[in-house]
Order: sequence, then C-alpha cells, then structure tokens
Amino acid sequence: MKLVKLQSKFLALRNHGLFQGFVIAVIILSALMIGVQTYAGIPDWFNHIIKLLDYFVTIFFLLEIILRLITSESIKGFLEDPWNIFDSIIVIASLMPLSGSETALLGRLLRIFRVLRLISIIPELRILLNAFFTAIPRMGYVSLLMFIIFYIYAAVGSILFVQINEELWGNISISMLTLFRIATFEGWSDVMYETMKIYPLSWIYYLTFIFIVAFVFLNMMIGIVVETLQEEHKKESLASGEGETADIHWIKEHTIEIKTRLERIEKLLEAHVKK
Repeated sequence: MKLVKLQSKFLALRNHGLFQGFVIAVIILSALMIGVQTYAGIPDWFNHIIKLLDYFVTIFFLLEIILRLITSESIKGFLEDPWNIFDSIIVIASLMPLSGSETALLGRLLRIFRVLRLISIIPELRILLNAFFTAIPRMGYVSLLMFIIFYIYAAVGSILFVQINEELWGNISISMLTLFRIATFEGWSDVMYETMKIYPLSWIYYLTFIFIVAFVFLNMMIGIVVETLQEEHKKESLASGEGETADIHWIKEHTIEIKTRLERIEKLLEAHVKK
C-alpha cells in the first residue's frame, strides 16, 4: 500500500507542469552548453563550470528516466512506449565519459542529441515528428515521379544546351543539379536568358519545368504533409480524450449504444404484443 502511494506521488511529480517545465529548461541548458563549447578562448574556470553542469544534466536525465520507469505500470509498459526507448538511448549514450582522447569526441557528439529530448517532452513536437515519418512513404511516390520529370528534362537540357554552357549542361548529372537550382529559383532567369540567345523559345522549357516541379509537385507534398498532420492531431485527440475529434468519437459510440438499446426494447415490445 505504501509502495502504491509512493508511486502515485512520483506520478503526480512527473505530470506536474513545473516539473515538465524544469525538464525543458534543463534540455535547453544542455543545448546552450554544447553551443558555448564551440567557441575558442573560453577561460579554464568557465570550462570547469560547464563540466559540473554537464554532470548535473546527465544525472538529472538519468533520474528522470528512472522516475518514468517507476511510474510506469510495468517494465513491459515502459518499453512499449517508443518515446521512452528513444529517451533512454539518448541518456545512456550521454553517460559516456568526456575524458580520454578516444572517447572525448564521441562523448561530445552524443551529448548533442540530448536536444532531441525536447521532442518527447513537448506533445506538439511529437505530433510533428510522427506526421513527418508517416508522410515519408507517401511522399516517396511523389519524389519518384519528380525524379522521372527531372531526368527527362535533364536529358533534354544536356542535349540542347551543352554547346551553350558545358558547366551547366555538360552531362545529365550536372543538368539535374542545374534543374535543382532552377526549381529553387536560385538565379534561374540568368540560365534561361543565356539559352534564349541561341534558342529564343527555350523559355517554354524552363516555365513548364517550374510549373510542374515547383508548383504541382511542391503543392502535392504540402498536401500530403497537411493531411498527415491532421490525422496525427486526430489520433492525439482520441488518445487524450479532448478536442473535437474525441467529442465526435464519444457521440458516435454512445449513439451506437443507444441504438442497440432501442432495438432491444423494440424487440421486447414486439414480443410482448404478440403474447
């Protein structure tokens, strides 16, 4: 009984807004420490303070993971949450000591990833990351079709414009890089006017490419990301039981339940009338 009360107290501490804010502050502190260490000419006393703060951050993160483990229903439940595994890996990696010539660089590099813990702490960032990974497979087909368009236009460009500027249209690989520059609107008009001196109608080549790639495909990708983000918001709303999606889901469930009860009552009344 005492263990259950202690666990409930730890759970209340973990879910408290001030504690969550303190965790975010420690993560930001860790990021600032990494940034400060990139500057040259830092005094030795300041480096000593940074090392002490690094020990504090590492120990705090370790205690915070242990707190999560204690407040979980079971070890299996803790491991079933991918964010717990994600944070645990980052914390364990940051335990690597900074002393020693071989492990010092690796230890500093691994500590950079502690900033990623903000994703697991802030729900909005989790939604964005989930939407990003969910959208990648859908964007793969759009990217494949975009690559085909790039390849066709690069082949045409390398055939028509190689004599005008070999640096931009020397082969299909260089032509694809040039087309990428055009798709990002980086000095694309200079490239177009250069070829228009020889081929006055070459503007059709550039404008059709920009319309297909920069407008059509880009908007398709934006649409996929927006749709995926909406789906992730709905999932989060259902999981938390808050928001419009959760309300609609509650209404649907209770409507079905009421409908089932009405059907039962109707059957009972029909059976009573027949008697």
